[in-house]
Parts: sequence; structure tokens; C-alpha cells
Amino acid sequence: MTVLYLDIFSGLSGDMFLGALLDLGVDLRQLEIELAKLGLEGYHLHAVRQVKAGIAGVKFDVHLEAEHGHDPGTPHHAGLLHAHEPTHGEGTRHSHPHPHAAGDSEDHEHRHPGPTSPPDPARDAAGIRELILRSTLSPWVKEKAVAVFRRVAEAEGRIHGLAADEVHFHEVGALDSIVDIVGACIALERLAKPRVLAAPVVDGTGWVQCAHGRFPVPTPATLEILGARGVSVTQCEEPHELVTPTGAALLAEFAESFGPMRDLRPVKIGYGLGSRDHRTRPNVLRAILGESTTASSGEPRDWETDTVAVLETNLDDLSPEILGHFVGRALDAGALDVFHTPIQMKKNRPGVLLSVICPPEEADRFAELILRSTSAFGVRRHLAERRKLAREFRTVETPFGPVTVKLGKLNGEVVQAAPEFESCRARAESAGVPLKQIYEAAWRALRL
Repeated sequence: MTVLYLDIFSGLSGDMFLGALLDLGVDLRQLEIELAKLGLEGYHLHAVRQVKAGIAGVKFDVHLEAEHGHDPGTPHHAGLLHAHEPTHGEGTRHSHPHPHAAGDSEDHEHRHPGPTSPPDPARDAAGIRELILRSTLSPWVKEKAVAVFRRVAEAEGRIHGLAADEVHFHEVGALDSIVDIVGACIALERLAKPRVLAAPVVDGTGWVQCAHGRFPVPTPATLEILGARGVSVTQCEEPHELVTPTGAALLAEFAESFGPMRDLRPVKIGYGLGSRDHRTRPNVLRAILGESTTASSGEPRDWETDTVAVLETNLDDLSPEILGHFVGRALDAGALDVFHTPIQMKKNRPGVLLSVICPPEEADRFAELILRSTSAFGVRRHLAERRKLAREFRTVETPFGPVTVKLGKLNGEVVQAAPEFESCRARAESAGVPLKQIYEAAWRALRL
């Protein structure tokens, strides 16, 4: 199984991610051709081999033509430059959802517009999604790019008290950041969609100046994005922001797990370079493309992965009526699943193990609901990784009318199928027949 391991000892930003993947062999010209399918104008790609802290790698940037004096009527360069060719100055990258005032920071992915630079247009989440979906990019790139932006939108929505679709992006919605995120998805597809793993997330310290004021590192959006995925964050002594919201969103969407390398045979190593010279570590991203040597890894699987919070408590003194009411209330509140299991507790008392599964960012809310609504004095909490079949919904025709059926696919093969209850119930009520008869008819239609 092919694995891409992101060694993020110096954090992650969109430009460093693309620089590392270009260094691994992704062709810049092919990247430009794919990005052109978005129909965006006013930019060109720039990648150059440089050396930072003794490490040779690729410095990737998106140059806005208005900022760099490029004549839109003339061709622009789109290839890897030679090391001796001049590059732009430091600190010109931009992709943060909170715009920085000029000179406030030098982070490798923050914009610092000059006095004549035009402001970036604000874009809302729905507009960015529509831009991506109406393009001729591959279905996989569309799906993943929309998912990355959705993570940023949901995080910004939680910060500002808005619905995700109401969020208006500033710099993260600007032209170069759309290129960064969509380009990252294209680059992963060009590498044959490897399984992505990452080192533990390390961010720096200090402050950044945002549109809404000064905020400490890690920034609010970065913390929200990583927290929603259940990713742990450790700060180091580097007095700068290391993980940007774009980098956090890419990690949250693609990285299956976070930890040291294990059973990985390196095949090729790429380095993506940042702009600043850090005080405590080289400002580079090391991306290792290799093969898993774990015997049980088997062939690549196209299942979906996510992380959930599992809340548990043991109860031996709660009325069954209250327990049943809690189950319904928790499900109505958005829990992914709620169930209770018979157990034997201390002093040989019969009891139940109450379990609630929910998104990680909702764990505290449901823990409070348990403590307020049951007789529990404490709640255990842990995170669990899930593997889920890719789901597809299909309508089948039965003698009683159309019924929706859910299919579960693994590597393109249907391995599970189930008629949807609500669809079957509606047909049973309208036809005046037993519910099981609708299920049987749906199963027969599936087998045709």
C-alpha cells in the first residue's frame, strides 16, 4: 500500500504542502492544466528549487498578476525555475481566513499586501462550492476540495456564530488560497491518492494580528478545525504560527492518523519550503512517499474514515422510563448513536452501560446532557476512528411504488444493501400493506 507520511515538525501550510508534492514528482505543468478547469484568471504558479537550513526543496507560490505587475495579455511562466533564477521576496504568501495588516506577521502563508495591492474579494462558502462543482475537475478532486473548504467554513461559523454557508471568507477565499486547496487535491490525485498519515501536530507560540484583533497562536480557526477532527495539538518554543488554517484543514481531511512513522519503507522524499527562517527548526515540510510493510495492510481500500467521540457511564440506580427518555432526547439533540448494555456492577448489582457516540466537537455538550439528565456522577470519554463503506442511495421500482435503498461499497463492490425504513414505511402506509411486504419487494427489485 502506498503511503504519504507528512513529517510536520515545522507545521503545515498550503504552499509548503504543494511544494513538497511537487518535489515528490507532481508535474507543475499538469497541475496548472488541471487548475485551469476552475476558470479562474489573474494568477500564475511559481515554483523554484531552493535551499533552506541546508535542505534542498521546492518553494511554491501563487503569484497574483495584479500584485506582480504581470501583463494579463502576455504568456506566464508555469514551470520549475532553475535555482539561480530570481524569486520574489519573503512574506508574500497569503491564505489565512483572518486578513493580517501589513507588517504584522511574516508567516509563510499570510498575506501582507503592499500599499498598492487591491483588497481580496470576499467569497462565501456557497460560492466557492459552486465554483468547484461547476468545473470539469475529476469527481474525486471536487469532492475533496469541497470537503476541505467545508471544514474551514464550519470552523469559522462556530467562531463567529454563523451557519457554515453564511461565512464570508477573506484571504482563505481569495484566489491564491482556492488554488492552494484545489491544487493540493489535484496533486494527491496525481500521486494516485496515497493513504495519508502525519506526525503529531506541533504549532508555535506568540500572537497574530487578524481582522478582528490580536489572537494567540494557535489561531481560532486552526484550533476549531483540528478540534472538530479530534486532533491533538502540542505547542513548541518557536515564536511564530506554524500551522495555518489551510494546513489544518488539509490535515483534518486527508490524514488518517497522527503519530510517529511505523512500518514505512521510504521510496521518495520531498521537501516543501516555507518563507521564514525559524529559530528552532528548519522551516520545511518533509513528505515521505513509501510503502507500508505491515503484513496486514493488504490492498488499498476506498472506505471513508472519520473520528468520533465515545461517551460512557455505568448506571445502576436510574429508572427505565428516564433512561428511555434520555435515549430519545440525545438522538434528537444530534447524537450519532445512543444505546445501553446490561452489565454487572459492584456489589453484584445489575446495571447498564450507557453509551453515546457523537462528533468530537460535541462531546462536552453531550457529557453535560448525561450528567444533567441521568444519575451519573461521571462520564468517560475517548476518541475512536471509524471505517465506513462509501454510501450510495438508489431508487428501485416495486409493485407498490419507488423505494429508496442504501448501498455500501468497498473498492467499487457492493458489499451491503438495505432498504431505507422511512421510504418503506411511507409505501406501506400508502398501499395499506404490511411493512415487511415492502421490504421483501425492495429486496426482489435489488436482485433483478
